[in-house]
Amino acid sequence: MTFWTIWESDQPQGKNQLLGCGALKKLDDKHGEIKSMRTTSAARNKGVASTLLNHILDNAKQKKLTRVSLETGPQDFFAPARKLYSKHGFDICGSFADYKLDKYSVFMTKKLTP
Repeated sequence: MTFWTIWESDQPQGKNQLLGCGALKKLDDKHGEIKSMRTTSAARNKGVASTLLNHILDNAKQKKLTRVSLETGPQDFFAPARKLYSKHGFDICGSFADYKLDKYSVFMTKKLTP
């Protein structure tokens, strides 16, 4: 598994603030899973989520993966995440890997082109 973080530096104060994180887990030679992708409220409307997602997808392509999937929630709280993934070409799919279909999960997948 590969894990990334995005930080913002406040130069005058010399402080760094975590804005987001995400991971890519290789399920097999062709299929990866996005894990633990999160952004903070300070990241809102700064493009952090899209930047992070694009970085993860680029890394998946470098690893020669042909598909990336993820699991998120159906609750309203996760609506912005589902919208982000849809905007980046993810489609609703069935369960994958060791997941089971349940009312608490939404599964999405995207085919990657080299």
